[in-house]
Amino acid sequence: MKRVSPSSSATPSGGSAAARYSLQLYVVGTTPSSSRAIVNVRALCERHLAGRYVLDVVDLSLNPGAAAAAQIIAAPTLVKQLPPPQRRFIGDMSDTERILAGLNLPSAAEPQ
Repeated sequence: MKRVSPSSSATPSGGSAAARYSLQLYVVGTTPSSSRAIVNVRALCERHLAGRYVLDVVDLSLNPGAAAAAQIIAAPTLVKQLPPPQRRFIGDMSDTERILAGLNLPSAAEPQ
């Protein structure tokens, strides 16, 4: 498992826009879909959650028990643990608008 933490140690305060996000991305090896998912999630996090997220990348080919423990039935799967409610996204994470909506973040088309 690889953990990616934001580069900034500053913690924003106030409303839901400042919520800290805990995300897990489950992938299988270096398949094209898994590789795209990693790149897409990292880019989304840096653009929309900079300084307020932790991303754990779990390679199910190295840790097959993690799939059962987290009830993962397909990979790649992104799981948002925090803030509640938990959300799951399946695929290569290329549908940025769908993921932003599921994370309760402003659309890429909306001003931030």
